[in-house]
Amino acid sequence: MERELALEFARVTEAAALAAARWVGKGDKEAADDAAVTAMRVMFDTVSIDGVVVIGEGEMDEAPMLFIGERVGMGVPPEVDIAVDPLEGTNIVAKGGTGAIAVLAAAPRGTVLHAPDMYMDKIAVGPECKGRIFLDATVKENLHQAAKALHKLISEITVVILDRPRHENIIEEVRRAGARIKLINDGDVSPGVAAAYADSGVDILMGIGGAPEGVITAAALKCMGGDFQARLCPEGEEAEEEIRRCHEMGIKDVERLFTIDELIQSEDVIFVATGITDSFLLKGVRYHQRRAVTETLVMRSLSGTIRHISADHHLDKKPLFKDKRIKLRLD
Repeated sequence: MERELALEFARVTEAAALAAARWVGKGDKEAADDAAVTAMRVMFDTVSIDGVVVIGEGEMDEAPMLFIGERVGMGVPPEVDIAVDPLEGTNIVAKGGTGAIAVLAAAPRGTVLHAPDMYMDKIAVGPECKGRIFLDATVKENLHQAAKALHKLISEITVVILDRPRHENIIEEVRRAGARIKLINDGDVSPGVAAAYADSGVDILMGIGGAPEGVITAAALKCMGGDFQARLCPEGEEAEEEIRRCHEMGIKDVERLFTIDELIQSEDVIFVATGITDSFLLKGVRYHQRRAVTETLVMRSLSGTIRHISADHHLDKKPLFKDKRIKLRLD
């Protein structure tokens, strides 16, 4: 993929973030998500790619746009797989919390795992810990290896975990081992990527979260030299249907342990995220007299370049936001 695409993709996530940010704290997660999805889809029409959505808003009969299998872009080379989450953290935006981002990843066609919308057990770390962590190892063993690699005491290691009843055991194991914990309510892409930043305050992400978010996190860590392992987790009454969908998407062994190189099978990856609300990674959208400032993270694995782009948007000059399909909530 040409490096110029990185900036084009930044424009796509910026559009989604600007559309969703108008809904921060207004209690309507569906409207915020709809605005982000529509803005991202409209902006994709301006990008010179022949893209196929492999991680998106759901199946074709579940989502009006950015559904799995949808073609995006101008229909010209290069042929790429697209993984998107136009609004990662719908509840965060509705409640005015921290950690919401608009995010996408791209890689050559056929190299990104097609993961259904189900749960995934995952562990994510930065480059210093690459090759040292294993999903099937005990929590204590992984913390010991991380502390050794980072030249820290276990008591100085910080683990991010989604605050869910299913994580009671892992939380207790981390506490017994003596490590620190940051519990989050939603949105595990941002802290997963933050594990690769030395000054982010995050060393490891552990626990069960969304499979699509896991693949997107793996793409980011591929760009940063980090590590990621995962296993799909069919659960409850939906387990049989989730297994069937896995088989349809080409995942025959649902209990398989996926490494980062199996989730993202290319060394040519672009990852882009724009902050909607403040997070471990990025500042959220800020408004100044009919202007909005965004912060976007752009990474490209081939060059190893990581850019933070601050953009000042003059909203009155953006034709996109005159599109009646995008619900901006200007009142």
